[in-house]
Amino acid sequence: PGSIFGGTKNMSTNAKGAALRRKSVLGEWVESIAIALILALFIRTFIVQAFKIPTGSMRVTLLEGDRILANKFIYGVRVPFTNFSLPALRQPRRGDVIIFKYPEDPKKEFIKSLIALPGEAVEIRGGSIYINGAQVKEPLVYNHYYYNRPESDFGKEGEVIKVPQDCYYVLGDNSASSRDSRYWGFVPKKNILGKAILIYWPPNRIRVIE
Repeated sequence: PGSIFGGTKNMSTNAKGAALRRKSVLGEWVESIAIALILALFIRTFIVQAFKIPTGSMRVTLLEGDRILANKFIYGVRVPFTNFSLPALRQPRRGDVIIFKYPEDPKKEFIKSLIALPGEAVEIRGGSIYINGAQVKEPLVYNHYYYNRPESDFGKEGEVIKVPQDCYYVLGDNSASSRDSRYWGFVPKKNILGKAILIYWPPNRIRVIE
């Protein structure tokens, strides 16, 4: 009887030990997954975020289906659920390809080239951009042809548009097929989500975005 009792006790102890080990392993997995999710959320919110290009409005810089990465912290990212923003590395510049919340529907995210800065007077004339009366010769802007649209409110031929403070004027590189600042106006600085920096998919399209 003694040996039978002892054997039952050992089996029970071993079973409890195995159960504790399984719980420990499961706990480690849950902890690892939780840390990975928190880290991924932190990276997506404050460092870099992936986007997919849905239309041809930025051809040929970006094509439909391109998957890109955007730098979230370069312009100073806003801390969620607060009015506090982290310090910017630099301010947006002419020619930057930016991702922003569409001013007419903040649930949508748009991508365009930044053309004019706060306080500047911008004009589209003969396919070229004029800032404060002088033609822009910077390659990232100069190498594109920009169309006027008679139905647009912010880009008719011969019309000079003054960009408000804390706002930006943006255009699609494929301006013949782009709904941009010519139609709906300006991008408030607070709407800017980041700067497009890299095409990472498909493989034959991998490149730095300039």
